[in-house]
Amino acid sequence: MAVELCLLLLLFCGSTVSEVQPIYKPPPGTLDFGFVPAKTYDTGAYHEPGPIGILFKIVHAYLYLVQPNSFPQDLVRKLAQQKFGNVQGDYQKQIDYLVSQYNTTKDKALSDLNNVGPLLGSRVQEQLGKEVRPALDAALTMAGAIRETKEALENVSVSVEVLQEGTERLHANLTDVKMHLSNTLNDSACSATQAASTCNIIRNSLNQLNINANFSGLPGVSSQLAKVNDVLKIDLSSLVQKGYAAFNDTPDLVVNQTQNILSDIKSVLESIGSNITTFAKTLPVQKILADLTIYLTQSEAYVQDYFPLVEQYDFYRWLGCLILCCMVVLILIFYCLGLLCGTCGYDKHASPTTRGCISNTGGNFLMAGVGFSFLFSWVLMTVVVLTFVTGGNVEKLVCEPFEDKTLFKVLDTPYLLNQHWKNYLSGILFKNPNINLTFENVYSDCKENKGIYTSLHLEHLFNINEFLNISMYTEDVALRIEHIQINLSNIILLDEIGKENLLNFSSSGIEGINFAAYLTEINKSVTKVDLLSFANDLEARADQLPKGALENALKGHANNIRMIHNQQVIPLEQAMSTLNQSIRLLKRTSSELMVKVKNVISAVNAAQLLINNNASLVIVQETKKYMDTIVGYFEQYIEWVKESIAMEVAACKPIANVIDTAVDIFLCSYITDSVNTFWFGLGGSSIFLIPAIIFAVKLSKYYRRMDTEDVYDDGETIPMKTTENGNNGYHKEHLYGIHNPVFARPKIQITSNTALWNSGNTYWKHEGAI
Repeated sequence: MAVELCLLLLLFCGSTVSEVQPIYKPPPGTLDFGFVPAKTYDTGAYHEPGPIGILFKIVHAYLYLVQPNSFPQDLVRKLAQQKFGNVQGDYQKQIDYLVSQYNTTKDKALSDLNNVGPLLGSRVQEQLGKEVRPALDAALTMAGAIRETKEALENVSVSVEVLQEGTERLHANLTDVKMHLSNTLNDSACSATQAASTCNIIRNSLNQLNINANFSGLPGVSSQLAKVNDVLKIDLSSLVQKGYAAFNDTPDLVVNQTQNILSDIKSVLESIGSNITTFAKTLPVQKILADLTIYLTQSEAYVQDYFPLVEQYDFYRWLGCLILCCMVVLILIFYCLGLLCGTCGYDKHASPTTRGCISNTGGNFLMAGVGFSFLFSWVLMTVVVLTFVTGGNVEKLVCEPFEDKTLFKVLDTPYLLNQHWKNYLSGILFKNPNINLTFENVYSDCKENKGIYTSLHLEHLFNINEFLNISMYTEDVALRIEHIQINLSNIILLDEIGKENLLNFSSSGIEGINFAAYLTEINKSVTKVDLLSFANDLEARADQLPKGALENALKGHANNIRMIHNQQVIPLEQAMSTLNQSIRLLKRTSSELMVKVKNVISAVNAAQLLINNNASLVIVQETKKYMDTIVGYFEQYIEWVKESIAMEVAACKPIANVIDTAVDIFLCSYITDSVNTFWFGLGGSSIFLIPAIIFAVKLSKYYRRMDTEDVYDDGETIPMKTTENGNNGYHKEHLYGIHNPVFARPKIQITSNTALWNSGNTYWKHEGAI
């Protein structure tokens, strides 16, 4: 039990921090269900060690040097005997949110149902309007043509009358002008040599003063005008507008004829909401999470029971580390004090027996450090070896395999954790070890914050695709929408009176008008010669005559001709222009008039037949599109629910977070890196004790005060006889010219019986006469 719970704690202990996700913005044209009230779990699975992190890297490099082999999977598989638990997420609010968002779908569907007129009715109207509107437009155009025909006939009748009367007056006036000009030219003044030729030219041009167009022989149009007036007694435009109004009432007809069916559909929508709520309650996620929580509860109880003991042992650990550090610090203090005192109290002029107290104390501190080094070194090295074995193996066997997921692959080894189960995790969750559910996949999915349904492959336990089959919820809606029956036979586009009116117009006789005779006269000019040009020419020729009564008379006639042009010819030309426009309009209108009218009536009849007989096909097609729109809302909702359950509901990111927290941060970063750094530092300190001991022993010789000193005769061939003053305890007789009574003695004679060897220290005891 203890081993099992250890792994549980390793995988599922830790803390998480959550924050609300950003607002969801749906794409245009889709229902906005928002975001499932999930939380983003972030533990920051990264430990920042600070400046000491470079030491961690050195430790990792050193571990690679001492253990370059890969993770021993086979060995770990033999030793691994673990059980795993899981973690429960708070998903009830998420499920409630999923269910509540059905109201968004229902409200949208109800909105479309309440607007069945603008939606379905307008669609039906749009499809029927492809034939209905052109037919009504043609009938309305023909109604306008009837009015234009009447106006044109009236213009023709008036214009012909004006032209006939005007040409008669013009003819009479031109005749008078010719007569008076002829009388003037018969004057004796024209017989003169200078005027004769000019008068003859004028006399010969008098025949041009005559009318050119003759409108008296044109046929009248009174009979056609009378028939058209009879046609206009019936307001065809008003009849066509009634057809437009009836056709535009299609959305209202749809609303009135679908009220009962829409109420049934609304009841179905309410029942669908109840079914979805029931489905949400049948989800096994809560049960699975509750079962998995048992493992965590047991683990928490186990931790609570042993936590005081752990705290106690942690205090012992801290105390032991403190003692070890104090050992090293104590040795370091002795060495530092020895260097400090020895350096400060050192006198190079003093002999070994006369060295000062401070220097001697420094040497003693150094030797004390040496003694404690020998005393504590075995303890330090033992601790280094134990922590090295522990920390190094945890780094190599746990931390590195966890980082590259090799550890999960080991746990996923078939029949490892249970000799009867191929897949341990699926055996625990589904009691079916043959389902391919691995620790590695679960951890990877949880790392991506997928839902627990996807991560744990709960489709093997509860398949949401079967329970959320769209046909289950839309079949009733589709059946009721298909039963919609819309009758548009009450729409009358154009009644029989309007059609008869069109036929009467086609038989009004305007096509029998002699348009050629009219156009022949219209294309002629009013007079044979332009009266203004004739008057100008007459006045110019009058200027060629001698000054006198003849010249003035001719100029008077020219002015009279101009007045006739302005007062009579110009109005006649305007009347001819009006007549020309009206005749050409009538000619265009009369061209195949009977065929045009029949085509209009045929188009109206075809559109009416479509409404009466074939509208049901159009209504069925548009009703299906309308049904697809309504059903599409449910499809969006169902797909959103599936996606949310698979990816967001009970997101298992906390599982990955606690694993990362427990293994990567707690075990590897805080514990293993610290242990490895501890043995690395402690081992380094222990290694440096060796040169420190050698250095301290050597250095203490020059700081400590000696009981005796070594002296050699200068004449003897003894090593180091020529050493400098104060070096190695040998002194010359005179030091810098100062007489030393101790060494101021005669030459010493050394005999074999006077040399004593004292305890392995080479010094001479001198006896005998001086």
